[in-house]
Formats: sequence, structure tokens, C-alpha cells
Amino acid sequence: MTVLNLPADWGSRLSRYAIGTKAKIKGHHKGSHRSMRFGSSLDFSDFREYHPGDDVRHIDWNVYARTERIYIKRFLDEQEMRIHVLLDSSKSMSNKWLFAKQLAFSLGLMVLGSDDRLTVSAGSKKIIPFRKKGKSAKKLFEHFVSAMPDPENVSFVRQARFHAAKDSTVLFIVSDGLEPLEDWQVFFRQAPAFAHDIRFIHVTTQDERLPAYKGDLRFIDDETQQVTSVTVTEEALRAYQKQSELHSKGLESLCRTYGIAYLPVNVEDGIEQVLFHQMIRKNWIG
Repeated sequence: MTVLNLPADWGSRLSRYAIGTKAKIKGHHKGSHRSMRFGSSLDFSDFREYHPGDDVRHIDWNVYARTERIYIKRFLDEQEMRIHVLLDSSKSMSNKWLFAKQLAFSLGLMVLGSDDRLTVSAGSKKIIPFRKKGKSAKKLFEHFVSAMPDPENVSFVRQARFHAAKDSTVLFIVSDGLEPLEDWQVFFRQAPAFAHDIRFIHVTTQDERLPAYKGDLRFIDDETQQVTSVTVTEEALRAYQKQSELHSKGLESLCRTYGIAYLPVNVEDGIEQVLFHQMIRKNWIG
């Protein structure tokens, strides 16, 4: 598999993993994950006394022979997980877009491989959400991710909508988080109404964290196109780094406030480090 510059054996490596969650799994469709509901899977739970109307096929006659009381077996139902990946497709994501698509693609392959329901959307009206279930949808998903248009001049937090994520088991939000904290507060406040387990993946680059610019420069905002002329000195860089750290801490604090898991990731670390080390360490996959 060479799609998105990923290794040829990427699909087979991901087949050993699945999305992990402690959220209660709901839904009426069969999947590969144990629900706390009782149903007709092969996973035995416990016994309870027979009541009129119970399925007689579940009576345990061995227990009856020993106790002369009628008990039925209860089984854990198997329900599908519903995973939503919401990508920030605003212009500031341009130099992180390949990494973001690699991440969405990898998570999506795990979901489809587990016969669960996958939705992938972005903060853009141009990108119609992908909604499919099961292994047979992998080729369609590969085409969907590969064909996603480049980021555009939009505000992610102001334009992204959660309606496609309704009733999700797990919601992944992938963004560089560069928009104002007050806008993120409004965004995060809405999220818990649409998913049980929400995870914010904060994507940054080395240039954003520790810029190496010096001298007289003109900066153009990727999203607003606003031009700013500055003289970059050591003092200015220290001030920038301090503000950048405060912004990241503010995002993490907002996530804690609204019960959202927070994971900062560096593009330079690569997709393998993020998936097979950071996410496994947090029990997000396993």
C-alpha cells in the first residue's frame, strides 16, 4: 500500500489493531464489540431464573438436573462501534495535511477492519462525509481520502458541524488548534452532545513550535491573508514561544473542562510513532 506515502504493508500491520474505548457501546446493528446489553452472541455472561416468555432454547438443563430449578443462560450482545473522524481542513493545515490524512486513513482502516461503522468529515462544505461499514468499504475509503481537496480559507471551529457525528461511540478531532481559544471553547462545549468518547489530536510542526526565522520579514496569515511586517529578534521569538505554549495549555485545559481526551502530536515524529506508541500508550488503540 503506497497510498498517502504509507508503507506497502501498512494495511496488514493495522489489521492487528482496533479502536479501544470504555464508552458504553450502543446500537441495533451487529458488530464485533461486546455491549453491556444482553442478546444472542456466543459470549456467555451468567444465569438467571426462568420467567414465562423467556426463550426455552436458553434453558440450561444441566443446572436443572442438579438443582431442579429452571435457569436460562444470558449472553452479552455484540454491537457495532460508531467511529467519527473530524478533520480540520482550514488553510493553516496545509503543511500538516498529508499527516492528517494518513492519521484519518489509518484510524478508518482499523474501524472498517473491525466491521464497525465509520464516518469521516471535514470542516468544509466541499467534502461530503464518508459513511460506510465493514471490510468491503476499504477501497472506497482509500479513494475518498486520496481525493480529499487541499485545505481552504475557512474557519474550522466556526464552520465545522457535528451532525454527522451524532450518536458516535468515539469522535476523533484532528486539528492544529490555531484558532482563538474563545472559538474553541464554543466548539468543545457542543461536542459532548454528539459522542460518548471524544479525543482531540493536536497536530503541530517544528516550525510552529520553534521557528528559526530571523531579521525583517513579512508574514501572511494562511486563513485571513492578513499581512504583518515584523523584525524577528531573539526576544520576539521567546515571546512567540511563550504565547504558543499558553495557547496549547489553554486547549488542553478546555479539553479537561469538557471531558475531552487531549493528545499533542508532532508531524516530524511520523505516523508510526503516533499510532503505535502514543495512541497505544493512551489505550486509544489496542
